[in-house]
Amino acid sequence: MAAKTTLNAKNLEALGAQRLAELLIEISTGSAAHKRRLRMELAGNQGSTEVAREIRKRLGSIARAQSVIEWHKVKTVNADLETQRSAIVTVVAADDPKEAFDLIWQFLAVADSIFYRSNSSDRAFIETFHQACADAGVIARAAGIGIDVLADRIFAALQDNDYGQYDPLIAEMVPALGKDGLERLKSLLLEWLNEPEEEPLDDDREILGWSGSGPIYQNEIYAKHRQLAARIALQEIADAQDDVDAFIAQQPEETLRAPMVATAISDRLLLAGRAEEALRILDGVDHRGRFEMPFEWQEARVETLEALGRGEEAQAYRWQCFEQSLNGEHLRAFLRKLADFDDIEAEEKAFAFAQDFPDIHRALAFFLAWPLPPEAAKLIFKRQAELDGDLYELMTSAAEMLQEKHPLAATVLLRSMIGFALDNGRSSRYRHAARHLAECASLAPHIDDFGSVQPHDAYVTELKRQHGKKHGFWSLMH
Repeated sequence: MAAKTTLNAKNLEALGAQRLAELLIEISTGSAAHKRRLRMELAGNQGSTEVAREIRKRLGSIARAQSVIEWHKVKTVNADLETQRSAIVTVVAADDPKEAFDLIWQFLAVADSIFYRSNSSDRAFIETFHQACADAGVIARAAGIGIDVLADRIFAALQDNDYGQYDPLIAEMVPALGKDGLERLKSLLLEWLNEPEEEPLDDDREILGWSGSGPIYQNEIYAKHRQLAARIALQEIADAQDDVDAFIAQQPEETLRAPMVATAISDRLLLAGRAEEALRILDGVDHRGRFEMPFEWQEARVETLEALGRGEEAQAYRWQCFEQSLNGEHLRAFLRKLADFDDIEAEEKAFAFAQDFPDIHRALAFFLAWPLPPEAAKLIFKRQAELDGDLYELMTSAAEMLQEKHPLAATVLLRSMIGFALDNGRSSRYRHAARHLAECASLAPHIDDFGSVQPHDAYVTELKRQHGKKHGFWSLMH
């Protein structure tokens, strides 16, 4: 049984309404956020109209504010925004969807002020406004907003999407827009995209940069921004309408040979049952200057070959991709297609290939990710002279994985980082090197046979001989 002093609803009820009210006044004194929450609760007792009035007033205050939102204030400001958004969705929308629709748009409009005043990463704010976009879609359907009004509102918002606050808006509004609404929005966007460039005013002739053909003016930057925003929105509408040709039509000719653009197009063509076209798009990309293609492009090509019934070619390409990159995902996909027992032989072949891969660090990362500690240890002993102690993130994670069952391999990795720091006089890493040396000392008793690797005491003696004058390092050894 909980003690009577435990903070829970039942124990607090025992204090009585008057005492609780006095405590709430006391606790909220000096806290604007707590006072706003209490006022919202009081407004809720008066009905949704009073709640809406409080929300509208608060959103107006937020929009007018000019103080900078420092990083340590982000959580508080976002909590305030979440309070307003939640009240719109749970209280107002349930009673008056049309009023809630107006309020959620006022809420979204506050984004410009918030992002302009914020100097943080804005991740929390972005998530809040993206959720509001989803709320707007639900409320619009409940309110029965006309598709022309809705399309016009969405179009206006997309023209003012400088911070990405409206990025999910079209996708969230598809159910409310319906077929006719999407067509209305599409026509507005096409008109905006094809809007002729006006002769720049003097204010727009500010030179923002230079290109090979001359100066870049402010109005030119705006035109490119407008075209990009319109094309992205039209691509989203094309996806909503399952119109792959419309999606392709919004890709500038020069981008069609970009691997990730080709991948996006091929994915849609494949879903539309147009695998031959998908493969042509993928194989038409520009390979110049690339050692290997992005994983997503490679994966799309394999899926397209499979869709065309060219399974053996797909398998050969999976293996080719693995040999180029040692990407374990390619190997797993390759093995899944093999018959029982054949996969074991292929796996052994892959491990042997990785052992001799030119880049030892990529091979080590592969064995860690598989995961296969014994193969990682084997690689380390066979090619320890190639280890680069500068790659401390890889070396540290590898040493942590190997230290329990392969302490000698872990020691070799730790020594590579120590050697790099001392050989190159990296004083900023001395603290880490000292910790690594202490870790080597703790691992030494668990190593039965050092083999060709120097025992710990001999290693420390040699380290002192070579770097005994690096007092900044040795002073850290206690």
